[in-house]
Amino acid sequence: MQLTYFGHSCFLATIGGTRVLFDPFIRPNPLAKDVDVDAIEADFILLSHGHGDHIADAEEIAKRTGAPIVAIAEIAGYFGAKGLEGIGANLGGKVKLPFGTVHFVAAAHSSSFPDGSYAG
Repeated sequence: MQLTYFGHSCFLATIGGTRVLFDPFIRPNPLAKDVDVDAIEADFILLSHGHGDHIADAEEIAKRTGAPIVAIAEIAGYFGAKGLEGIGANLGGKVKLPFGTVHFVAAAHSSSFPDGSYAG
């Protein structure tokens, strides 16, 4: 496995050739000003929750790369309504993917979209 850190909670894990991008918050992050978002390639995008500092660049990268967004059901549905592929599950659920299994666990942290709507 290879890890590339892009700042905040955003990193890219390459696992057996599959590129998994976590929480893409790059363009609005002044500490990531040298990161070229257009050069990031992903096969899957995993989002921990719906806050802007975790999803800011998800839509753009997913549109460009065709990577599905893997997240809690509300977030997967939010991006699905925008025409993107969403892979979602409820808390306690799991999804088997080519690189491994994603388990959806509760975290003691709020989750809302930048517009204030509920994000699971």
